[in-house]
Amino acid sequence: MIKQDEELDRLEEDIRKLKNRYDQFFTGFQKMPPTNQRHNLEVYIFELSKQKMRDNARRFRFNQLLSRYNQYREMWGRKMREREEGPLDFRRRRAALLDAPEPPRTPPPPRPSVTSAAADPYVVRVTPGSNGDAIRKLYGEIEKEHKKLGKLPTITYEQLTAMVTKQSDMLRERYHVDTVAFRVDVVDGKVKLKAKPIQE
Repeated sequence: MIKQDEELDRLEEDIRKLKNRYDQFFTGFQKMPPTNQRHNLEVYIFELSKQKMRDNARRFRFNQLLSRYNQYREMWGRKMREREEGPLDFRRRRAALLDAPEPPRTPPPPRPSVTSAAADPYVVRVTPGSNGDAIRKLYGEIEKEHKKLGKLPTITYEQLTAMVTKQSDMLRERYHVDTVAFRVDVVDGKVKLKAKPIQE
């Protein structure tokens, strides 16, 4: 039992010494990494791992030492690659290898934007103090488009007034504007009323 404890004591001490030598190498005190010492230590670990460790405490201690050594190995490997490639290049390459590729980013939904007044087809403008002229003009456009289609208007002047008022109030509140412009469109054989806020 004493011999077995001495084997693990030696292993722990050899790991500590090897770590110190690597620390000296990475801080510039040693010119070459302790390759031979590392090889000898790994041969010794291999010899110990072939033993049948029936004692639970001994096996637990050996596994702890082995885990510690493996952590050191990873750290030394990383530092060696950083020395060769430079820290920034190494980190970029590591990120490219380890990180899952990001899913393609879908552009955020467009925020409601207020268009400028160069608005052409939006011929009828409605402001809070508008008189009925704007809505009469809009109703005339609706009648004209219905005639082109050989139909009668499907909306009355009163219904149009209520619709325009409701849409205007909603857009003013949402976009903080005074003026709302309207146009009449024909889509799939149907006359549609479209509105947009105007920043003036």
